[in-house]
Amino acid sequence: MRIARFSYGDPDVAGYAFGAIGGSPGAEEVAVINGHPFGEVTFSGLRLPLAGVRLLPPVLPSKVVAIGKNYADHAREMGGEAPAEPVLFLKPSTSVIGPGAAISYPKLSTHVDFEGELAVVIGRLCREVPVERVPEVILGYTCANDVTARDLQKSDGQWARAKGFDTFCPLGPWIDTDVDPSDLAITTTVNGDVKQNARTSLLLHDVVKLVAFVSDAMTLLPGDVILTGTPAGVGPIVPGDEVAVTIEGIGTLTNTVVGSVGSRSGESR
Repeated sequence: MRIARFSYGDPDVAGYAFGAIGGSPGAEEVAVINGHPFGEVTFSGLRLPLAGVRLLPPVLPSKVVAIGKNYADHAREMGGEAPAEPVLFLKPSTSVIGPGAAISYPKLSTHVDFEGELAVVIGRLCREVPVERVPEVILGYTCANDVTARDLQKSDGQWARAKGFDTFCPLGPWIDTDVDPSDLAITTTVNGDVKQNARTSLLLHDVVKLVAFVSDAMTLLPGDVILTGTPAGVGPIVPGDEVAVTIEGIGTLTNTVVGSVGSRSGESR
């Protein structure tokens, strides 16, 4: 099942719903879910054309737990060795945006990078999950972009500010609950040019290990997100760029980059 979070109707009226996407290509519909998708899913009976709704971030997580240097080739391109255990850092919930939303280039940075990743969406409250029970706590998977102010990451000596700007965690376009995450193609393009091209089978620590590892440290809530790490090929983006992260079996997350007032990023390409 592909589960989307979306708004529809009057754009001036706040509100959203979850729905399951179905139908033939070019004529997809969204079957509206009663309430939320965490638990038994029931439907309202209302169906809407996918083309007539606005896709939002598929979840509003209480936290985004991200993993650093989880592909050996990315660890090397960043000038280091792959860590023996997963390296965790947090991105604030305020960094999350959805498909089609703009990544805002912060005025405090002159070097912002894209990082395409597979994201895990947690489906139930859990803590200290045994490896063999990890599939029970996963709702599904989506695409992510761990946007990073690389210059601030280097100057700060830690990653909170560099990874935590508003709009620095695009997620979407929806959650796929059936995909097998063990060997999926992941591709990132900038303005149509391929920058990253890898497979999730190259993850140093796979999804099952990551969820168990993170849950040993902190309680995970329904809708929380774990970013599994980015492969090699990360690079800069500037205002005017379009970044697309495509994951086999899930879909494509596309966002444009815009400049903030007073941005020091220079001219758009």
